[in-house]
Amino acid sequence: MRRLLQAAVAASALLANAAEASTLTPPVLPLIVRNPYLSTWLGDAREAPWNTWPMFWTGQEVGFSVLAAVPKSDLVYPLLGRAQDSLLPSQKDSGYVVAYPTYLGAKYDASTTNLTYLIPAPPSYPKSTQGLEVILSFLSPITPTSTLRQAIPASYLTVHVKGNFNVDIYVDVNGLWVSGDRGSPIVWELGESELGEGEKGLKTWKVKRKIEQLLTEHEDRAEWGTLHFTASSEVRHESGTSALLRQRFARTGTLQDVVDPAFRSIMDEEPVFAFAKSFRLNSTSGSTPITDSALFTIAHIQDPVVQYAAARGLTFMRPLWASWFESPESLLTFHYLDYRNANKLASNYSTQLAEDAYKSGSTDYVDIVALSARQAMGATSFSGTPDNPILFLKEISSNGNFQTIDVIFPSFPFFLYTNPRWLAYLLEPLIEHMLSGQYPNRYAMHDLGTHFPNATGHADGYDEYMPVEECGDILIMGLAIVNSLRYDVDDSPGSVWASLGGDSLDSNPKSSAFALSELETRDEIMGLDDRWGGSTKGIEQSKKWIGKSYRLWKQWTGYLVDFSLEPQNQLSTDDFAGWLALQTNLALKGIIGIKAMSEMAEAIGNTADAKHYRNISHVYVEKWEEFGISRDGTHAKLAYDWYGSWTTLYNLYADALLCFHLDAPSTDLPAASVMDGQKPLKPGHGHANRSKTGFVPQHIYKIQSDWYYQVRQKYGLPLDSRHLYTKTDWEFFAAAVMSKKVRGAILESVALWVNETDTDRPFTDLHNTEGHGGFPGPDFFARPVVGGHFAFLTLGKACGGNAMQGLEFLDKMEIAEEGQNRVDGLQNGEL
Repeated sequence: MRRLLQAAVAASALLANAAEASTLTPPVLPLIVRNPYLSTWLGDAREAPWNTWPMFWTGQEVGFSVLAAVPKSDLVYPLLGRAQDSLLPSQKDSGYVVAYPTYLGAKYDASTTNLTYLIPAPPSYPKSTQGLEVILSFLSPITPTSTLRQAIPASYLTVHVKGNFNVDIYVDVNGLWVSGDRGSPIVWELGESELGEGEKGLKTWKVKRKIEQLLTEHEDRAEWGTLHFTASSEVRHESGTSALLRQRFARTGTLQDVVDPAFRSIMDEEPVFAFAKSFRLNSTSGSTPITDSALFTIAHIQDPVVQYAAARGLTFMRPLWASWFESPESLLTFHYLDYRNANKLASNYSTQLAEDAYKSGSTDYVDIVALSARQAMGATSFSGTPDNPILFLKEISSNGNFQTIDVIFPSFPFFLYTNPRWLAYLLEPLIEHMLSGQYPNRYAMHDLGTHFPNATGHADGYDEYMPVEECGDILIMGLAIVNSLRYDVDDSPGSVWASLGGDSLDSNPKSSAFALSELETRDEIMGLDDRWGGSTKGIEQSKKWIGKSYRLWKQWTGYLVDFSLEPQNQLSTDDFAGWLALQTNLALKGIIGIKAMSEMAEAIGNTADAKHYRNISHVYVEKWEEFGISRDGTHAKLAYDWYGSWTTLYNLYADALLCFHLDAPSTDLPAASVMDGQKPLKPGHGHANRSKTGFVPQHIYKIQSDWYYQVRQKYGLPLDSRHLYTKTDWEFFAAAVMSKKVRGAILESVALWVNETDTDRPFTDLHNTEGHGGFPGPDFFARPVVGGHFAFLTLGKACGGNAMQGLEFLDKMEIAEEGQNRVDGLQNGEL
């Protein structure tokens, strides 16, 4: 145990490597972001962090402050949160003076946000004494090789200091971490644990509502669960009224090691729970700065995490971590001591992500995906058991729905790139629920429940009406999962991290095809996932997963056969835009869904179904082009019968991601069989005489690429011709399958928006493309759909790494056109 603690301390002494060259300046930055209820952000992030309190994703303030005091100088510096409000105005006899450090800015990567400050040397020191650097490093690690670690609802705060004079650091939190109701009575205690004889132990503040309201929210805040705020036992602690503790620290640089016995409500003489750490940095050598650090962890522990209408009935679902740890205390001790491993795994992910993002886009794209990663994971909560893991998801900010398929869908590029098994875990509760017969409709359900955390289903069948959308989404994601499993060990996998580990396969027919029953140790790090698919293992996992629910996949496809080519009046995932019949983009999704089913049937050896659905999809896509493309052939219409309109054809992305754009033309169309009394339509005009590469013809990609370049606005590509707002997830889906010139132009627009938008919430996916780039109404923010920003990355690794080669024709045609335009210009000039 001593070695573990020493490793944690040694690792925390190293300054985090987060984004040494972050270039974008978003209005909000993630600090502590793990799940829908442990989600704390830095608002007004372009300004100094002491100008505002940190906030929950809704914008509600959260008590979280950091102060620094320089001994013998009477100077106290706010670093995070408005703790100075408790200190001002300072009087002559206060014993302290409030001063402000130089804020050097924020740096970030996929898991870490660093806030850096410079505190000047006190007047009593020689003028040559350099200032003291303080870095607040917030780590919410994304660990694609370790689901165990990703399932822990806790984050790290490391305070790094570097300089030649002493400094004291104070950190406190309040009760708004455990309730959204400022009047809620809360209770607290301090727990202390020993790690072994002669070793430093841990101190933990434990805070919760006096009366917990199980599985209940108040303004999207959980009203059950316990906050655990942990530090090394060498720090000082105290709980009490916020102003009194901060003033005492400002005067003395320390705390009294006492616990306030008077339980009360959150804002009744606001009780806070604080730690203080003194750093002794006086250097005998004079000029050589000394570095030191202190590690803190913040966790929000809930058990149960949700209730879920599973096959066995309505069930209180325990957190996944409970399968590996016997108590919250053992979990959080492991988490604290595991800092070095968690940081190493997260840094590996961030480094690879930055490298891939730079190759796929630009420096700006590196920052965009870094900003999106924690937000995508921050809507999820792991549950189930190692034999049958589950990942639950909240539709944050838009309406709070539980496990919304058309919210998982725009998020899924992130999961495919990072760890495809997590995507499978997201689909698992939907599949189980519908297999159990609790949902009456023939099409795939919209969500598992009207509001998270209660997945009570829709036994009446009256969920939000998006039948083609949900069927197409889940079929596309289903094949994407299957494709991610099918690679040879020597091939390029869809996820770098998925290919690591052993090839053991759980033979228990009752367990998940993607069980976590055998965790591995690699590079002296325990608790790692085994290999995802690959070779024979991937084939067997595909068969087990599809075969278990094959009748559902077939049922959903049958619905698309009947209703996707000419969709009736209904909503798409862009429900804020309203109902619309004959949506061109929606129809394409359904048709690609049918094609996806042909591949899934092929994967389990059902060649008859594979041929049947392939034939139908090929005929449908011919008719779709006839119906959906403008009469002048320059772009896709918003709806078949809406002439003069246009749409972002973002569902074209699925054609390329699933490698259909690499397909040769089908030659077996006349052999289609009959299903549900329907026969495929006859091929559209010109089919026999027009050559075709891929499933959706190449010229569709080309006309859309050209169109997007012409209609883009200051802050991006509008969703369609009805409005000037955009959806950033769909922008990246669309741009991923366009030419490099168009992709670059859209990236530049998004980057400009990140730097200039006046939105004041975590990364919105819906904003105006003109004006101030603000919310158009409704206000969407902190939603997991920003996982769609990973569309470039996921496509870059699809099809064994060959997906982008299938789109090279766009750049070649563009170069040829530019050359011809130059020739024409010269000729016109000569004339």
